[in-house]
Amino acid sequence: MSQKRQLLIDTALELFYQNGINSIGINEVLSSSGVAKRTLYKHFKSKDELIFAALQQRHDAFVHWLEGKLSGSTSDQETIRRLFGALESWFENEEPDLGSFRGCFFINTSAEFSDLESEIFRFCHYHKQQVRHLINAHLSTENHALVDAICLMKEGAIVTAHLSGNGREVVAKCLAVLDTFEI
Repeated sequence: MSQKRQLLIDTALELFYQNGINSIGINEVLSSSGVAKRTLYKHFKSKDELIFAALQQRHDAFVHWLEGKLSGSTSDQETIRRLFGALESWFENEEPDLGSFRGCFFINTSAEFSDLESEIFRFCHYHKQQVRHLINAHLSTENHALVDAICLMKEGAIVTAHLSGNGREVVAKCLAVLDTFEI
């Protein structure tokens, strides 16, 4: 991948995640990156293509990060603790691979592109499905109710931590609820 293309994606992702996609125009991406408009359109035919590239990069980074956090779990209980421990670390801005916590980029983006038929909305849905599959792959039991509970708690924890600014307390409450399951 060309350095200019990567710079555009990195800059767009940072700006989109910090400020929202619809509030950031192409000119701001160009100004922040120092890349010429002609170069941008050489790599991306539209803002939507740049959005998809940013979403893909964040998806890849998040899935890779989460796989690393869950890898090596030897029990369902350990998988759950690792998942929520990783989330807490992210909420507390202790995960350099994910940057400063501003909520979930995919939740935020799906709110801006709420048309269920939108390709951007569908990509956000795809991301959530892939994260669910990843979590499920690290569980030793085939328990759909447990996976549902974990994923709902994870999503709620992300939103609540973002809104409240208290990730540690949110994670503690999630783990207390999940401890009531027979695992």
